Amino acid sequence: MAKAKGKKFLTYKGLPLVRNGNTLYYGNMYDPFVVMLNIKSTKKEGKMEIADKVSVQLIATDPTINPVERIINTGEKNGLYPAMDLGSIWLERALKNN
Repeated sequence: MAKAKGKKFLTYKGLPLVRNGNTLYYGNMYDPFVVMLNIKSTKKEGKMEIADKVSVQLIATDPTINPVERIINTGEKNGLYPAMDLGSIWLERALKNN
């Protein structure tokens, strides 16, 4: 688990994964980019609610950039795992090229 200012976070591929309602943030907020995943719809599988449609955005963390211009890449996937996979690829490439 990653630690930031005394708090522990769930990690995915070594980076923090934080959930707030239907929005998940993946990556370290101190890095130049993070991935924001928004669960747009869910479906029922047995007794569990499973993420169905998930929007994925690669965003810059620089607070001086206009919020609209912070969005670097955007997409949508069916299911949380494919969305996380896409987001992790985008984030890895963006951090590598920065």
